[in-house]
Amino acid sequence: MATSNRIAEVAAAVGEPARAAMLAALMDGRALTATELAEVAAITPQTASGHLARLATAGLIVAEKQGRHRYHRLASAEVARMIESVMLVAGGIALSRPPRRVGPKDAALRHARTCYDHLAGHLGVSIADALRASGAVEIAGDAAALTETGRARMQALGILAPDRDMRSTRPVCRPCLDWSERRPHLAGVLGAAICTHALDHGWIRRRAGTRALEITPAGRIGFRQAFEIEHTV
Repeated sequence: MATSNRIAEVAAAVGEPARAAMLAALMDGRALTATELAEVAAITPQTASGHLARLATAGLIVAEKQGRHRYHRLASAEVARMIESVMLVAGGIALSRPPRRVGPKDAALRHARTCYDHLAGHLGVSIADALRASGAVEIAGDAAALTETGRARMQALGILAPDRDMRSTRPVCRPCLDWSERRPHLAGVLGAAICTHALDHGWIRRRAGTRALEITPAGRIGFRQAFEIEHTV
């Protein structure tokens, strides 16, 4: 049960212009670095670190490390709903500058690439979003699970092999924060199997000297039929 002290703590954490701007910037579901959030709030990175610590202590944001970088995102859907309600009451929060473009400058890398052995970029996140929307995959924070319906669907498509894939010691499914989209794509056995299936069936092909992938005409059809996504090109 929320106490008056807890309510005051959350309200105080939100009720500061720089922190409010940071929270508003995170409302699109992406995870951003302290430097990016500092730019949004028009403050120095050092000042931003203190504000981010305050927001984390209040339970409004969480941080996760990906490679050399540390990314910050809203802690839960409940936090997002609270911020949205505040924005509605306030008449909308306008940021002092537009959101910064994040991730690799190379458009091909942003669109589709490999992340170790699974798909990343706009393509990878679109697949994760589609599987989540259809109930095939459940994602909550740093955890993900392939549902029974999703398992049957992936096996029917020939993406997962019951005997081979289910004996793996790797997690069947886990979210991996996408470098450019700043939302999760899928790793683990499922993520690797989708990537392998797409390569084997000619849906994607590797670009020489880069992790970028090219989606083929067959891939436009294959991804649409398998995952019901239309925006892969």
